[in-house]
Amino acid sequence: MKTDVEELTPTRVKLTVEVPFDELKPNLDKAYKEISQQVRIKGFRPGKVPAPLIDKYVGRGAVLQEAVNDALPELYGRAVEESEIFVLGQPDVEVTELDDGNQFAFTAEVDIRPKFEVPGYDGLEVTVDDAEVGDEQVEETIGNLRERFASLTAASRPIEEGDFATIDLVARIGGEEIEDASTSGYSYEVGSKSAIEGLDDALTGLSAEEDATFTSTLVGGEHAGEEAEITVTVQSVKVKNLPELDDDFAQMASEFDTIDELREDVRTRLGRQVKLQQISDARDKALEALLEKIDIPLPDTVVEEEVKRREQQLEQQLQMAGLSKADYLKEEEKSEEDFDTEVAVAARQAVKGGFVLDQLAVQEELGVENEELSEYVVTQAMQMGVQPQQLAEYLTENNQLPAIVSEVLRNKALNLLVEHVTVKDESGNAIDVEAVRRELNGETGETVEAVEDDAEAETAESTETAETSETPETSETAETAETAETETEAAEVDKPAEATAEAAEETPKKDA
Repeated sequence: MKTDVEELTPTRVKLTVEVPFDELKPNLDKAYKEISQQVRIKGFRPGKVPAPLIDKYVGRGAVLQEAVNDALPELYGRAVEESEIFVLGQPDVEVTELDDGNQFAFTAEVDIRPKFEVPGYDGLEVTVDDAEVGDEQVEETIGNLRERFASLTAASRPIEEGDFATIDLVARIGGEEIEDASTSGYSYEVGSKSAIEGLDDALTGLSAEEDATFTSTLVGGEHAGEEAEITVTVQSVKVKNLPELDDDFAQMASEFDTIDELREDVRTRLGRQVKLQQISDARDKALEALLEKIDIPLPDTVVEEEVKRREQQLEQQLQMAGLSKADYLKEEEKSEEDFDTEVAVAARQAVKGGFVLDQLAVQEELGVENEELSEYVVTQAMQMGVQPQQLAEYLTENNQLPAIVSEVLRNKALNLLVEHVTVKDESGNAIDVEAVRRELNGETGETVEAVEDDAEAETAESTETAETSETPETSETAETAETAETETEAAEVDKPAEATAEAAEETPKKDA
């Protein structure tokens, strides 16, 4: 087999492959055998039809096509291996010659990872935030926990901001009620601005059994974006009462006996979070600093795929949140053009980061051990809430192991990079990232990687207040939590560069 490589661009090549016809013999034999099982010719059992009869009744062309389709994946793979190129995605294959009995030839155009060397990275310096936990952060976290244990008491006065009202909403357009924009028995915190625009103003000053009508734009359903006349009727008004910050609260909200012990635990948890954030920021900024030193071309198709992936991911997240893209852009105060530009820039940076980490792994001769793959699968399974064996089987059956190996390898390359970068906090103190990792691992016996998603689960929790019963004199308590949970922003640790380019080698299949 002879293979020539033509560089079309720095990120795309054309392979021209010539194959002696004799090399197709195993594939031809296989094709005759399979076709023999399918055809029905009088006097011959399935699988026993001679080749000449298949040529006569089915056609030699059909046999050749079957043989070529069977041979192409292996021949393409051999050509790629011999050419020592790193292909990206599926190739465009064209059979250029099929001389029966003499020669077979084809071409394959495919994107490749650009060839480059990662420059020296010793001496790079990055700055991260100080790992400080102030009293204000502690009290804010305690306050959020306190909100979760608030009680609601029925009130006979008009509604004020911060009250909870049980309301009925009826939306009408042209006098006709819009069912998917109407509801009853809805518990709403007045002043939260979390529902229809204008609802807070309409409710303020109303008492139980009173109503008000206002005009607003619907944000969801079939009539999203249309203006509707909305009538809100108040069923009841409830006042939120916060528990005292004392030892009784600590015992109710956590496993601690005193409020001082609870505060100290919150401070410890917050301290762990800011250190996790430091490590995450160090990794991100170390890669950013290295990328600034490297200028490489990027395959347009790979970048476009990354842009699509990000857009699909956002769409899924918005669907889960019950928001439209227009709502999201309005909240973020971004235009469609600005959003598209940001996504495109982030996609290019992510693809570039993946290429650089891949090349760094090659230059440093990094590898992936079976134990590292097993650890990765176990960690992912824990985060997904499935059995490790179940996840391993899924990854194997769906040919996802090459992508997992790539992800683990990039992680190792990024860790190596951080080890050679000088990391300082804003106060000028040097940070030994590896020492911080060991410290965090030693605190609980867990690895930083495993703790990462547990930390995320504890963050950004909205304050939850239980709905009260309809008895106006009673006081209800919000849902209890077994332990105090911190509400800080979690760090993302040991994640490879976000949305890096996937370079799985796809085998082609092309009709002759």
